[in-house]
Amino acid sequence: MNIDSLLGRAAARLSEAGSTSPRLDAEVLLGHVLGVDRTWLYTWGDRAAPVYERARFEALVAARAEGHPVAYLIGEREFWGLALSTSSHTLIPRPDTETLVEIALELAPTAEGRLLDLGTGTGAIALAFASERPGWQVTGVDRVEEAVALATANAESLNIANARFLVSDWFSSLTAECFDLIVANPPYIAESDPHLMLGDVRFEPASALVAGEDGLADLRRLIDSAMRYLCPGGWLAMEHGHDQAERVRQLLQAAGYHEVASHHDLSGQPRVTLGRVGE
Repeated sequence: MNIDSLLGRAAARLSEAGSTSPRLDAEVLLGHVLGVDRTWLYTWGDRAAPVYERARFEALVAARAEGHPVAYLIGEREFWGLALSTSSHTLIPRPDTETLVEIALELAPTAEGRLLDLGTGTGAIALAFASERPGWQVTGVDRVEEAVALATANAESLNIANARFLVSDWFSSLTAECFDLIVANPPYIAESDPHLMLGDVRFEPASALVAGEDGLADLRRLIDSAMRYLCPGGWLAMEHGHDQAERVRQLLQAAGYHEVASHHDLSGQPRVTLGRVGE
């Protein structure tokens, strides 16, 4: 069986299993097994698929058909053009979260400063920002030790020297530190949300997805706590659910933040809300 035929059969199986991008999933999995990119697959599709690699690929396809995320199966996900290692201890970085990086860069026009990324996971947000602002000191924290180890390894593999990662339950390990910008993609899905039973999120850590108070508990906690760690004039920017923007703005305004505003993601949904503390 040649590569084109193998991919076609795999894509059909994944389509039957409910994948929304069966051909892409198949190509990414086969490229991972063969150690090639998708262009190579298009160019050499008439080549025979090696027997051993074919068996490995079919095992991955079977796992994907059961719903396991591609990022976990290959142990990698691209974010902001950076190749990040992934694991089941962390959320899978998603394109919508690049909106938070874009906003953070807009809020950081100076050559130097200090940024804190809360609940850093793979380190995606912190490392994307650090790669664009090499003069800034970037700190990422996560309460999960395995996540901190993964983020640290990602920084090392990408040769990003201006980012450090610490074990911390939100601000618990930070003392007398002041940041110009605090960003976070906290848990914001309500416990009753039916989407928790669908797609990749079934396999992601619930502690990084679900929050009480209809998904607002952690957002509220960060809004209340961040003021003590922001330098005068500093910004807090947070990702949230598409239907939470108005409530998050209200929480920020009630806490005393200024210049409160929401920004939309790539699909046009309100995804990031921010506020600034006084000078």
